Amino acid sequence: MLAGSLNNHTLMSKPDAPADTTHFGYKNVPVDEKADHVRDVFDSVASRYDIMNDLMSAGLHRVWKRRTIDEAGARTGHVVLDLAGGTGDLALKFARQVGPEGHVVLADINAAMLERGRRRLVDAGVAGNLTIAQVDAENLPFGDATFDRITIAFGLRNVTDKDAALRSMLRVLKPGGKVLILEFSQPGDALKPAYDLYSFKVLPLIGKIVARDEDSYQYLAESIRMHPDQETLLGMMKSAGFERCRYQNLAGGIVALHTGYRI
Repeated sequence: MLAGSLNNHTLMSKPDAPADTTHFGYKNVPVDEKADHVRDVFDSVASRYDIMNDLMSAGLHRVWKRRTIDEAGARTGHVVLDLAGGTGDLALKFARQVGPEGHVVLADINAAMLERGRRRLVDAGVAGNLTIAQVDAENLPFGDATFDRITIAFGLRNVTDKDAALRSMLRVLKPGGKVLILEFSQPGDALKPAYDLYSFKVLPLIGKIVARDEDSYQYLAESIRMHPDQETLLGMMKSAGFERCRYQNLAGGIVALHTGYRI
């Protein structure tokens, strides 16, 4: 049976923003208001989130997520946290991998996204080994050393305090456990002009036509630019206490998959 746990939530800040503000795309907003702004964005796009992902990435997001699942190496009996798991595409695959002896928690701060995920999982017949929880990534409501694997795909950039979220993930990861962070990152110089044109001209137009929400997709493009680059995020993971950290660029650095372990 799918269960729900509703908790308050907040999201994350950029080091060069004023102390009492944080970045929401290219805007500075009060720290305690960012979560509400992010919630509004995902409330708006939830119903068309999956189709928009296919259109925006030409289906490549499925390849990137499959790479993340393969790198996770979840096995029968594992306990997996799919954080910022939204509509449940990773959680569905993990639930089948870990089997009835294991367990998967599909977690997100946004109720509308989780409802889409719940419907997908029910339609797929997944129930007994999966829980749905609405949580704050900065203060995960799980016991120490609970999970064998933690994934967060295209969600970390929306968190207000990324350092706090990384520390929280480390705390709930078992010794020997692995974290995988799939996120948009910084492409090589040769790709940047075309990537910028697509991000700030084509992407908002697709959002306007398909999702009837140009502003939300403008924010998503801006949020990618404000997210730490590959090396910065790698350093943040090490500072949080993760070991054996590394990353691999996908699509020329447009996306990067960071991994680390709790030793």
